[in-house]
This record gives sequence, C-alpha cells and structure tokens, in this order.
Amino acid sequence: MPYAHRPAALTDAPAVTELLNKVDEIEIGRPETDLHTVEADLGHPGTDLERDSWLTWDGDRLVAYGLLWDESDGERIDIDQYVLPEHQGAAARMLEAMEARALEKARENGAERAVVHLHLNVAPTLDTGLLRARDWRIVRRYHVLRRPLDPAWDAFPEAPAGVRVRDCAAEADRSRVHELYQASFAHHFDFRPRTYDTWLHDIDAQGLDWSLVWIVGTEDLGDVGFLLARDDREAMGWIRSLGVLPAARGRGLGGLLLRQAFAAFAARGRDTVGLGVDTENATGAPRLYDRHGMTVHYAVDTWEATVGRRRRTG
Repeated sequence: MPYAHRPAALTDAPAVTELLNKVDEIEIGRPETDLHTVEADLGHPGTDLERDSWLTWDGDRLVAYGLLWDESDGERIDIDQYVLPEHQGAAARMLEAMEARALEKARENGAERAVVHLHLNVAPTLDTGLLRARDWRIVRRYHVLRRPLDPAWDAFPEAPAGVRVRDCAAEADRSRVHELYQASFAHHFDFRPRTYDTWLHDIDAQGLDWSLVWIVGTEDLGDVGFLLARDDREAMGWIRSLGVLPAARGRGLGGLLLRQAFAAFAARGRDTVGLGVDTENATGAPRLYDRHGMTVHYAVDTWEATVGRRRRTG
C-alpha cells in the first residue's frame, strides 16, 4: 500500500503524540511527549497548518510528522521532523518538501535564502545520511539534564541578606519576567527577540502555573534574574528557562533559583526535575547545573542547512 500524505490538523494531536512517544522510546528509552505540548506546537502563531505541516500515513498508522514555523521574520526558519526507522523514504520526501516551504517562507519575508534549523537526538530515528546528503551539518549540541528530588534534602533555601525571591502572581511581574528573559538571553546562540504576546504563547502561558515562576532581585540592582518552571509534564518537573542579567552573575543567584525550584517540585511530590542547556553556553550554566547534581539524560544536536541561492539582479 502506498503512503498517504496530508497536512496536519489540530485533531491529529493525539496521533502525533503517539508517534512522538514511539520515537522517544527508541531514542531515549521511554515516552516523554505530552499531548498538550503537541497541541501548543500545532497552534503556533503564524503557522499555517495547510502549508507548514506534514503527515505521512502507512494505512491507518502515522509514520512521519513534520512541522515548520518562523519566528525571525527573516531567513531563519525552524522545522521538526519525526519518523519511524523503517520509513526513511517517507522522511526523505518530507524533508524535501519542508526545505522547499522554508525557502518560500523566507522569501515571503524578503530574504534571499532560508537558514533552516532542525533539532534531533544524537542517535535519531531519522537517518542522518539523508541530512548530510542534502548539505545539512551540526552547528550546536544541547544536553537534557535531570536530577532526583527528595523533600528530605530539597528544602526551600533562605535568601542571603539583600536578596529577595518572589513568584509571579501579578501581571506586571509576568511582563517583568519577559523583559528579564529578553535581556539575559540576548547574546545566546540562536536567540531571537519575542514580543510579550509571542513569548506567552511559546511558554504555553494558559497552562502555566505562575507560582512556579520566580524573580530574584538585589537591593543594589533591583530585579536581575528569573526561573520559569512547569509541572505539567508527566515524565518530570521541568525548568524551561533560567536567566540572570550579566551585571548580577557570579553572586550565586542562579543557584538560589535552582534550589527554589527543586524544593517546590519536591514539595509537590515530584521525584525528578529536568532542563535543557546549550553545551557551549558561555555564562557557566553547564557548570552550575553540574554543581547542583544534574546529570545528562540525553543529548540533542542542532542541524543547519542553507536553502536557496542569491537572486540575480539586473
């Protein structure tokens, strides 16, 4: 039976979640994809599912899924692609279609080429030979870290003199977290500024428990850092972002926020917490996490391809 190909719809989220969990089981040994995460991805602002998503079916079995989104309004385009190992032919066809759409999207933005990024497990179900044959290359590696929790040793920390930690009960504090995020990550690899509304969507704010988001401030500098965590992942508690402004680094504030999150998750009965980190992060984040007992769960590579040539003029 030949493959069937069509765009995704929001109603396909359960089938996509099932596929991604099958991929998880192969790549990291257990399923770790939640339905609400897939629903948020499919509802990404600016993503036209009719043109920016791909499903491949083998009979009534979903075997490959792709999604494209654009947060740069320029040449940088992101894609996701997942495939079961025995269906690489479907993956190759989908990859070609996604590259073509990425170039079309970049040119709609006024760019002459598309610089496309794809995140994959270091041992993915997708045959990386397909990528290399199309001039893709690895440009970055990330680690997903995790740490066991226990309320017996993960107690809430006491802030040192002159330091205050507060959660984000007020709307003004939520806006402040966005400002701190923009400022603390401005020089990080692949950072792209986001408006407040776009950022709220990206963090799935409607499903976020804001009592798990904290701001740290000092008497001399005011608000200088934040930690954003969420408790809606089945596999583990999750720290999505932790940032400290450059002027306040080296004071132990990142560690204070980490311990705050560990204690909050332990008090809720969570036995594990995780986060992702750029292995080339220049702020010392990998060392901070190592000092606080976090170890590598799995690794993810960022693959990059440049699609399209300069347009001729004249």
